[in-house]
Amino acid sequence: MIRITPYGRNEVVLFGGICLLLAVICGWLLAPSVYAWVVAGVFVAGFVAILGFFRDPVRVVPSNPAIVVSPADGKVADIEEVDEGEYLEGRALRIGIFLSVFDVHVNRAPVAGTVEYVKHRPGRCRNAFTAESTKDNESNALGMRSTGGMRILVRQLTGAVARRIVCRSEPGSTLARGETYGMIKFGSRTELFLPIASVREVKVQVGDTVRGGETILGEWDGDGSGEPVAANRR
Repeated sequence: MIRITPYGRNEVVLFGGICLLLAVICGWLLAPSVYAWVVAGVFVAGFVAILGFFRDPVRVVPSNPAIVVSPADGKVADIEEVDEGEYLEGRALRIGIFLSVFDVHVNRAPVAGTVEYVKHRPGRCRNAFTAESTKDNESNALGMRSTGGMRILVRQLTGAVARRIVCRSEPGSTLARGETYGMIKFGSRTELFLPIASVREVKVQVGDTVRGGETILGEWDGDGSGEPVAANRR
């Protein structure tokens, strides 16, 4: 059974319902022609595609307190050392993840901790595969302090198709590692910023496919106070 994220239930009911309704109407109007099955099948396929886009699969979240998991499904587009002045205020390792329309689009907390910073920035909707999109595209930044005291920043960015960012967390709220906190609707980009001084090892490279809440992106030093968390708390 497909589990649907609560961030997309309205779209599933609206657009999915329209697809099913059109499938029934077209099938009835065109029957008994063979085209009735073809046209109805197209709308049923559209319904399945909508379900697939808003799916929220169960993930097994690693419990090692010294690791950072991926905040999104997709492909690692770039890994770069940058200056991060919005929340970390220093040198950081940026891992950019591109999400195609076929990927799961919910975002998950890379670490367990407390949300300290949330800021939405209006902007454009350029191709999200390139690192340049981080400068111009609409985005939402979420800064967290882990249970061991390390700060991380996750940025959700729109893409050429994506037009809406959802973030249900606010300063003061807590997130478990791997817990869903929002989504980007349609093709997009998610970026993870880690303080460079705390990164012990990067576990992925450009071109790797990652799974949100499950793939380990890296290890850091000094966070020994984390605890195993529920993989799919919402």
